[in-house]
Amino acid sequence: MVQSQLLVINKLKPGRILSIDAFRGITILVMIFVNSVAGVSGIPSWMEHAHGNEDRMTFVEVVFPAFLFIVGMSVPFAINSRLAKGDSFWQLQQHIGWRTLGLLVLGVFMVNAGDVNALATGMNGALWALLFYACIILVWNVYTFKQQWIAWCFKGVGIAGLIILGVIFRGGDGSGRLTPQWWGILGLIGWAYLYACIIYQLFKGNAGGILLMIAVCTGYYILCRHPFMQTGGWQLLASQGGNAAHTSIVLSGMLLSLFYFDEDLDLRGSKLFARVTGFTALLLIAGVMLRPAYKISKIYATPSWCLFSAAICVAVFSFLYFLIDVKHARKWTAFFRPAGANPLLTYILPDMVYYGMILAGVSLPAVLGQGLPGIAWCALFAVLMLFLVKGLNRLRIRLQL
Repeated sequence: MVQSQLLVINKLKPGRILSIDAFRGITILVMIFVNSVAGVSGIPSWMEHAHGNEDRMTFVEVVFPAFLFIVGMSVPFAINSRLAKGDSFWQLQQHIGWRTLGLLVLGVFMVNAGDVNALATGMNGALWALLFYACIILVWNVYTFKQQWIAWCFKGVGIAGLIILGVIFRGGDGSGRLTPQWWGILGLIGWAYLYACIIYQLFKGNAGGILLMIAVCTGYYILCRHPFMQTGGWQLLASQGGNAAHTSIVLSGMLLSLFYFDEDLDLRGSKLFARVTGFTALLLIAGVMLRPAYKISKIYATPSWCLFSAAICVAVFSFLYFLIDVKHARKWTAFFRPAGANPLLTYILPDMVYYGMILAGVSLPAVLGQGLPGIAWCALFAVLMLFLVKGLNRLRIRLQL
């Protein structure tokens, strides 16, 4: 596909970027393992989430930022691809808006899925959750029917199902409605995605402007923590401090993507190495300088956590880029490709299995819930989920927001 500078924002390398897909697939594999191992007792502290009052981070705290970072890496490709295909400005905004809304809706449903009051709702909580995930597949599956009306029928059934499930939902003591107690991981990604897309377009993909906005997002978080922002009419603005922090990570991924793949920047060899190294050093130095005032905390989305996480993601992706795109060691990435190309499906699969086991009355042996056997099982489970995604892809089940 030939891209015109009149139609796109940045002149990016065409086609899928294998190193980005591999990074996404690895992140999802680690995410499944981390979520599973959280229910295992007697695991080392470096496998656990840090508590809110601690000033530390383990590799577990980098999984969510890695998702945000990869979203940022993908945004320039997604926006430029739509523009090159002929989308108008408003068509592009509509796509971004619908994608954001989808992430927010999914986030809210997933947060509430574990709090179903079966008696008040009129159905078993596990059944409600499984029906919700079935509706997700119906709505967001990539259909290949020649007759588009068939696909829209499936989507319509899914949308109707989501509406019904949302209306009948009762949580807690039976009086609670479906509400965003918090937006969930997907919802938080949705807000950060929206803000990053707006920033990318406002600055027309300019690397310097994006770097500036990383600093602005960090500064906005700091401002939102000031006492005067916690009172009166300022509270609504202050509530976006966490989203601004997450957006800074998305923008960091976006900037790195431009460093590596924007042909107009033409960063190669030592020039590319110097730019990426300098960016990493800047993130680390800023994190160290802010740490005394803002301890490392994923729960509070502190600047030090954001900056250190972004720096780690830069280093990990750079290694993958060197291995895959420079040294052409690509065969091993085949295992991660289905998950990397289908992140939403891979993300919801473990929950579907979990609720399916509850509904069927199946439970794991107690030995798999503790210590080394539990860790080994969680690792095996994560690998099995990636194989399951590959099998579902062959059945033409592939989700796309």
